[in-house]
Amino acid sequence: MNIAIIPARSGSKRIPGKNIKEFCGKPMIGWSILEAINSECFDRIIVSTDSHEIAEIANSFGAETPFLRPKNISDDFTPIVEVMKHATSELLRLDYNLSNICCIFATAPFIKSHYLKSGLNQLINNNCDYVFPVTSFSYPIQRSLIVNADNTAQMLYPEFSLTRSQDLLEAWHDAGQFYWGKLESWIEEREILKSNIQILRLPRKLVQDIDTFEDWEYAEALFQSMT
Repeated sequence: MNIAIIPARSGSKRIPGKNIKEFCGKPMIGWSILEAINSECFDRIIVSTDSHEIAEIANSFGAETPFLRPKNISDDFTPIVEVMKHATSELLRLDYNLSNICCIFATAPFIKSHYLKSGLNQLINNNCDYVFPVTSFSYPIQRSLIVNADNTAQMLYPEFSLTRSQDLLEAWHDAGQFYWGKLESWIEEREILKSNIQILRLPRKLVQDIDTFEDWEYAEALFQSMT
C-alpha cells in the first residue's frame, strides 16, 4: 500500500495559520491533497496534525486524519523524520499495510502529480532510501555575500572572486515539496541527506519557499500566472 502523509501542525509563527490560510482560492493544504489525489499514486492520504481545525479542513478535501499528533512533536524544532516515524508507527498500529510512503508538505501549491509518479517509480526501481525533487540555484552560490551589521559586505567564498560564472559548479537545493521513502527508512528515522538518495530535477518556476508574507505574495502571483 502506497500512503501519502502530509504533516500540518498548527502554530506557525512567521505566517500564522499558514497551512490553512487561503492561497489562490483554497486553503493551502488543499492544493497538496488534491494533487496527491490526482496523481493516483496513493491508496490513502493521511494528514498528521495536532489541530482539530486543520483535520476538519483536510477531511473536506478528501484526506484522512485517523490520529492526532502529540504536542511534543508539533513544534518547529522536531525533525521531519521524527514526525514521519510517529505517523507510520500509528498507521501500523491501526493495521495499515504500508510499503512506500510519501511525505508531502502542506505548503507546496506548485507540486505536480507527474513528479509524484516519477518519484515513486524511482523509489521502486532503485535501491535507495528516499527520492525527492531539487532545483538549481538561479545564481552561483560561490559568489554569495555576507552582509554585516554596519552595511558592509564580504564574499562568503573569496577564492572564487575572479572565477567566471560559467566555470563555477552548478549548485542545487531541496525543492521542499515531497519525500518518497521506504517504510523502513521512515521507521528507522534515517536522516534524509545522509541516506542513499535519488533526486528529481524540477524547473525553478515550480519551486518557491513560502516562509514570509513577501514569499506568499510572490508565490500567489506566480501561481496565478501559470493557471
